[in-house]
Amino acid sequence: MRKVVITGLGVVSPVGSKVQEFWRNLTSGVSGLGRITRFDPTSFDAQIAGEVKDLNLDEFIPRKEQRRMDPFSHFALSAAKMAVVDSGIDMGAGDPTRRGCIVGSGVGGISTIELQDDVIKAKGPGRVSPFTIPQMIANMASGLIGIEHNLQGPNYAVISACATGAHSIGDAARIIERGDADLMLAGGTEAPITPLSVAGFASMKALCATHNDDPKTGSRPFDATRDGFVMGEGAAIVVLEEYESARRRGATIYCEVAGFGMTCDAYHMTAPSSDGAGATRAILAALKDAGATPDQVDYINAHGTSTPLNDKIESLAIKTALGESARKVMVSSTKSMTGHLLGAAGGIETAVCALAIRHGVVPPTINLVNPDPECDLDYVPNRSRPMKIRYALSNSFGFG
Repeated sequence: MRKVVITGLGVVSPVGSKVQEFWRNLTSGVSGLGRITRFDPTSFDAQIAGEVKDLNLDEFIPRKEQRRMDPFSHFALSAAKMAVVDSGIDMGAGDPTRRGCIVGSGVGGISTIELQDDVIKAKGPGRVSPFTIPQMIANMASGLIGIEHNLQGPNYAVISACATGAHSIGDAARIIERGDADLMLAGGTEAPITPLSVAGFASMKALCATHNDDPKTGSRPFDATRDGFVMGEGAAIVVLEEYESARRRGATIYCEVAGFGMTCDAYHMTAPSSDGAGATRAILAALKDAGATPDQVDYINAHGTSTPLNDKIESLAIKTALGESARKVMVSSTKSMTGHLLGAAGGIETAVCALAIRHGVVPPTINLVNPDPECDLDYVPNRSRPMKIRYALSNSFGFG
């Protein structure tokens, strides 16, 4: 089986839309959460989110093309260009049929759907934009990246809610492992901060609605006072390469993608199984695939959504999977700073793991003031910590 490495990163996030700024803010415990500005949230129960604030789209996409895309594609194309530049790969050289892209989204072009629904109701079907379908379908981000970088190999989108980004990267790594491509761009993208999306999640009681006056403290994974996640937006794309190819061209290697595991607990549409069995099996599958043992894992970037059920069940799954080693591993939820980027979360958090390995620093879980007695691991509270990392694990759990 061929070895797969990460050689490029691109990030668009609420805490920074350049990798260096993103990492500096995460390791400094900077929150990117604030009051929603995408629309007037006054009548909503949940009024806070992690919005992208510093992305200059003109750096990445011509103005004319911007108008033909949904924001989730804006984020993806921008992150992909950053990742390609970071990797140093010459996309004009080499065989384009040996390069591909897998970038997914949980909700796709939801802002386009809402906008064009308003248009058809107010002005009739003849006024609906001809770009409606290309803007809204969830595979368009991956397709546009393929067009931009002439990636003629495998190209598709994964849609598995909040596991989307992780599934995309895992699938892409396996495509390279089995020899169907030499280079893949992979990750997730999401632009879900819209009235319908916020109202829908809020009606499920999934969102934090108690910190509207203090947004930066709203996402508090593993804290006893947590009451829901804070929605975020953005994208993260990684460049995956076959190791020997990357070595020959002198690429900077962040880390190896050593193992990947995926499971379904087959339990409920939204709630995790109370025994954490599905999550436990996914962790064990990833370790087995990597040929690693629980005592070799130094860092876990937790799914850590700040919901009462997820954080408790995830903690249980980590303890079950790692056994005695769970007490020694550092676990942090960077969603405490970025919010929950839904389909982009797995991409963002893979980038976090790559950077943590590269720099030897574990980012913190901020807002952890009153630990939940049922969440009793080392969650790296409030301050980052230096640590030479052998294996890092990224958990991503999705509805369904």
